Amino acid sequence: MDDDISKEQKDSISARMKGSIAEKIAESFLHTQGFEILEKNYRYDKGEIDIIARDGEVLVFIEVKSKLSDSGGRPEDEVHARKQSQIRRIAEGYLLEHGIRDVSCRCDVVAIVGDEKKHVIRYYKDAF
Repeated sequence: MDDDISKEQKDSISARMKGSIAEKIAESFLHTQGFEILEKNYRYDKGEIDIIARDGEVLVFIEVKSKLSDSGGRPEDEVHARKQSQIRRIAEGYLLEHGIRDVSCRCDVVAIVGDEKKHVIRYYKDAF
């Protein structure tokens, strides 16, 4: 049966599983920080925001990045200018789609290095 699945498909499935694990780690971390999770994997147009949460009165759009190690670069460094622009556009879509006005918003990044059993979390509040 596995012979019917291409290497690209296996890599894609593996990447989604890793992403899902990282997002669960981030969600747990955010709960400990007092966040209320409103949405996960919110899609708008051709993009996605990993987590949308409320931190007190502030609406927070959160990008989660993970790697097994920092070799080859840190995961948070992958939130470059183009990715930031995409997240802002999707956040604006969320606000428009939900009729939200006059609310403070920010964009945070949760970077996770390691696996689900042993990891380090680096949290960037108001990252961009």
